[in-house]
Amino acid sequence: MKQYSNALSNETSPYLLQHANNPVHWLPWNDKSLALAKKENKPILLSIGYSACHWCHVMAHESFENEHIAELMNTHFINIKVDREERPDLDKIYQTAHQLMLNRPGGWPLTLFLTPDEQLPFYAGTYFPATARYKMPAFSHVLQELSDFFHNNQENISRTKEKLKQALQDYAHTPENTRGELNTEPFNTLRAELEKAYDKLNGGFGQSPKFPQLSSIEYLMHHYYLITQQGMNDDTGLEMALFSLKKMASGGVYDHLGGGICRYSVDDYWMIPHFEKMLYDNGPLLSIYCNAWQLAEYHVDPPKGQSDAALFKRTIEQTANWVIREMQSPEGGFYSTLDADTEGHEGRFYVWDRDEVKKILQVDKALYPLFSAHYGLDRDSYFAGQWNLHIYEDRETLSRRFKLPIDTIDSLLLQAQSLLFTHREQRVKPARDEKVLTSWNALMIKGLARAGRMFDHPEYIEAAEKSLAFIRDKLWLDDHLLASCKDGRAHLNAYLDDYAFLLDALLELLQVRWNTHDMLFAIQLADSLVENFEDKEAGGFFFTAHDHETLITRTKSFSDDSTPSGNAVAAHALGRLGHILGAHKYIEASENTLHAAWFRLEKMPVAHASLLFALEDLLFSPKIIILRGSKESIKQWQVQCQKLYAPNHFCLAIDDEQTDLPEGLAERKSGNSTIAYLCSGFQCSIPITSQQDLSSALSP
Repeated sequence: MKQYSNALSNETSPYLLQHANNPVHWLPWNDKSLALAKKENKPILLSIGYSACHWCHVMAHESFENEHIAELMNTHFINIKVDREERPDLDKIYQTAHQLMLNRPGGWPLTLFLTPDEQLPFYAGTYFPATARYKMPAFSHVLQELSDFFHNNQENISRTKEKLKQALQDYAHTPENTRGELNTEPFNTLRAELEKAYDKLNGGFGQSPKFPQLSSIEYLMHHYYLITQQGMNDDTGLEMALFSLKKMASGGVYDHLGGGICRYSVDDYWMIPHFEKMLYDNGPLLSIYCNAWQLAEYHVDPPKGQSDAALFKRTIEQTANWVIREMQSPEGGFYSTLDADTEGHEGRFYVWDRDEVKKILQVDKALYPLFSAHYGLDRDSYFAGQWNLHIYEDRETLSRRFKLPIDTIDSLLLQAQSLLFTHREQRVKPARDEKVLTSWNALMIKGLARAGRMFDHPEYIEAAEKSLAFIRDKLWLDDHLLASCKDGRAHLNAYLDDYAFLLDALLELLQVRWNTHDMLFAIQLADSLVENFEDKEAGGFFFTAHDHETLITRTKSFSDDSTPSGNAVAAHALGRLGHILGAHKYIEASENTLHAAWFRLEKMPVAHASLLFALEDLLFSPKIIILRGSKESIKQWQVQCQKLYAPNHFCLAIDDEQTDLPEGLAERKSGNSTIAYLCSGFQCSIPITSQQDLSSALSP
């Protein structure tokens, strides 16, 4: 077969490198490529995807490796390939354009045809088959028709451009910042919408494809806490949250042998996942399952709470161990994704033949009957004659059925899982995207820091610190962040999410252990956010910095998507930092963001769940606890402050040896004994010198 090479061979993105040997004359997105389109007056074929995307692989194999299709592409278009994980700015813009043009969401692969002068789309789609099927035309036909259309219908294209340009401006427009009263109504609206969408049988919200929607689940936990603080209860909301997390941790979307959750379920039952594993899913998963463990362990009556708490703890520890074992580079940064496909088949690495499992577990006659009952191998196959592990009978049911104590059940299942995991490790593994993204690393730093604190696992905290050190060493340059690093080469100016998520992660890590260096870094990040991203007129933060490359529009989104909203995380983290340091500029930036988002938040809170955490802090001031004293004594007080689920509490334990504290903390001086400084909003209590008085002060 003829060997090809194109301009992507010099890129760092694994996704782009996957296409470096296509017969298509792919170019990266840069000034030189855009100038070539203008010079030759050829439309741009823009293809956006990512390395773990199944349908991206399908289209690449069918079309981009096809010499006939490649010839059409090379003859009629300037072909530009973009990794949406490296260039989320481009992806957000062109996904929005797709939605405006077709009145439906896009996805990946995203395929657009752009004008060479302004890079505005005149046609958009996602996956196109190589031959006509699925009621879709052949890609070769699309190419020929669009080339002819471009050269023969410039007047129509000009009208389409102007309409789209206006639509993009209208879409990005923020209604005038109003200083009207921010209120609690979005809390009530979202709570009602989630109950309406809740799947009582399977957990989660809506129908397939079913995504975890972790921000919505976290909101339900917050709502339960707020209601409890007011002397009422929302046991139904808490049940919705915990049951959803239980079903996910029991389902096939979770890897029961290796740890980690997959992107989503293709069915209502969490049985069959889309098998790709993303770092950005598993960082928040750790954080939210830690919250769930606290609630199940301390707020739900046993035995149900104990059973759920044990499941949540196993999920946290397995996932954290997987991330450190398989996703952390030797230098400390976390890799991005594991592919859905292995050897050309989605999920092949993860699924099992029944006879294969029997053979592996024959070392102990008790293992297979127990394992098969637990994971459904004693039932009919629902995956093309194979089984993807999914819990059907929980440990308590197994204990009654097999007349064995829970400890014995746990031991036998652990032995079986270990044997199967060892066997699975010999299979061809899914490809790993080894670029390190700042924002996704920040999500994992936060998750590992919380898990390490919750379960006293210093190795989790050490892994989080290694990732932070990698970011500071490789991705923090001349007082600004870079977005991506691969093979030691860091590039691309960072986006809002990079700054906001990293600031949020630093605050979580500081709750584990104090480090003045980290707090000063957090202040630098916060200052950069406000200086380089804030919309000074309308409030909120643009996705790109003020000095970023000029694109067809500049996005400022407040809604959650596959990750929490950057504006939401920025507003929450800045508000918290402002209260910690007494820095009004951060609190003001947070409040301005909420005002800028208020129109959308009122209208559709279900799409803006993460923003409610910042709104919560504004309406119900967080309690900031600063502990000073010896290392030994403040540790005990810190455990007391952080033991129970209390999302409005923020606790820093700063021992006597720490000096040169930043302004706002320096006046919290240590004394002859342990002292707690407690502030809520803009009011502080007198210093607290006994644990009993601290406990009373923290009670509702």
